Amino acid sequence: MGKHGGAKTRTAVCFSDGVIFFAGAFMSLVLVWSYFSIFSPSSNFTLIGFRRTTDPIKCSGLDMQFDSPDPGFYDDPDLSYSIEKSITGWDEKRKQWLESHPSFKPGSENRIVMVTGSQSAPCKNPIGDHLLLRCFKNKVDYCRIHGHDIFYSNSLLHPKMNSYWAKLPAVKAAMLAHPEAEWIWWVDSDAIFTDMEFTLPLHRYRYHNLVVHGWPSIIYDRQSWTAVNAGVFLIRNCQWSMELIDTWKSMGPVSPDYSKWGPIQRSIFKDKLFPESDDQTALIYLLYKHKEVYYPKIYLEAEYYFQGYWIGVVGGFFANVTERYLEMEREDATLRRRHAEKVSERYGAFREERFLKGEFGGRGSRRRAFVTHFTGCQPCSGDHNPSYDGDTCWNEMIRALNFADNQVMRAYGYVHTDLSKTSPLQPLPFDYPDEAW
Repeated sequence: MGKHGGAKTRTAVCFSDGVIFFAGAFMSLVLVWSYFSIFSPSSNFTLIGFRRTTDPIKCSGLDMQFDSPDPGFYDDPDLSYSIEKSITGWDEKRKQWLESHPSFKPGSENRIVMVTGSQSAPCKNPIGDHLLLRCFKNKVDYCRIHGHDIFYSNSLLHPKMNSYWAKLPAVKAAMLAHPEAEWIWWVDSDAIFTDMEFTLPLHRYRYHNLVVHGWPSIIYDRQSWTAVNAGVFLIRNCQWSMELIDTWKSMGPVSPDYSKWGPIQRSIFKDKLFPESDDQTALIYLLYKHKEVYYPKIYLEAEYYFQGYWIGVVGGFFANVTERYLEMEREDATLRRRHAEKVSERYGAFREERFLKGEFGGRGSRRRAFVTHFTGCQPCSGDHNPSYDGDTCWNEMIRALNFADNQVMRAYGYVHTDLSKTSPLQPLPFDYPDEAW
């Protein structure tokens, strides 16, 4: 960052002849341009930097107005976005697209597009639409802070692939729509980001093509359908993933053998609740039955809350972890410094290095839970797991959303002082939290 220049303390009382000459030349140029613009209103000549308005507009170095005139995979009428049609040669197709769109190549190995969605009809639960809107805002906030694109689908992309299977057509379509992205990140509508600073450790996944929260011992020793949670996963935009989706969906409603897969899954995973085949058990089945094929390329993440089951996160956790993070900020003034939202990652990285390096991210950790997943709450339908109290689900979702929103709104100068109340917010003192309210 460049340093601010100091203001001159003395006013020049005369100009050199050279300065006068150039000032006169500049005024002449202005007069000529004015005459030219009056009589040629269609001209695209501009004074500012002599830039032509036909120059491409770039966003963060990406040329958003250029598309190669050379034929590519988008021009192939046989290429289909449908979940029922396979894609071949996808790695080469992506490579060719990036070669013909060179502005998208830098940073492409870490580029992420988040995909999420919900049902197309209004929610049955009176508070459902409000909760889904706030859950979507939470994801938009996270993506804005970290520079990710986001796609929200509220329509079925295949009439048979509904409920928990609806994610696979959306993910495949996003892979095709975003060849510039290395990763597609599916996040269920009821999953809430509760650590807005945390960034995915992508270097850890460089040899893997799918990242999902789970435990090998629960797959191979206990054969439980809860060994993996497929509500949040990171999938590489590559041919391997296209083929995984083809195999994965073969146990779904689009398959003529769909009715057979539920009993097969339940014969192995005895604790499976649903009689029909579901996407989560289908993925675990592939890991269990074809370990040599899938396990080397699937990263089962359990070192932090890639997605944390909400029952283990809520309660006194939000208050306790808030106080721990405020203690960090009282100890180091760098974290108290006001800053633009665009540079928030710098402060998250500082906190990581200064206070959290090597800190395990599970239960009892000093870390905030990265993603709190309200599995079983069903905020839209209201048909929550009968072992939960409905009000507990909704109230804890509101608290989790406000907990996350506080991390966002700090950059705007406000916070929620009561996590159970969404509005109004309170303005922050200058040196908060070192300066009292």
